[in-house]
Amino acid sequence: MRHQKTGHRLGRSSGHRRSMRKTMIKQLFEHERIRTTRAKAESIRGPAEKLITLAKKGNAMEEDNPAYMVHTRRLAAARLSDAEIVKKLFDEIAPRYEERPGGYTRMLKLGPRPGDSAEMVLLELVE
Repeated sequence: MRHQKTGHRLGRSSGHRRSMRKTMIKQLFEHERIRTTRAKAESIRGPAEKLITLAKKGNAMEEDNPAYMVHTRRLAAARLSDAEIVKKLFDEIAPRYEERPGGYTRMLKLGPRPGDSAEMVLLELVE
């Protein structure tokens, strides 16, 4: 029984699930919208929003404490493992949401996928 077990398993092993989530989050930040299944979108939405919040906090503390900025960039790099995406996250994406208290992503339903009727969504960053 899975009592009090959180998270989406997605029918994959833990290593496959972890690498798939990391790749999908990188694609979301690179393209700013991705088309995927609802279950996968729900599993990456929270971690992606937390990374944007981390980047916002790092940018806000840049003048007061430059070491904190380096620390937050290193935390994001550890989660994304792509320097270009981290740079885009801190320099382009996070400044857009300085005044927004949360809710950086939106899921738009697209209907069922023809092959297996999986519910498809468009996960995108809010303008």
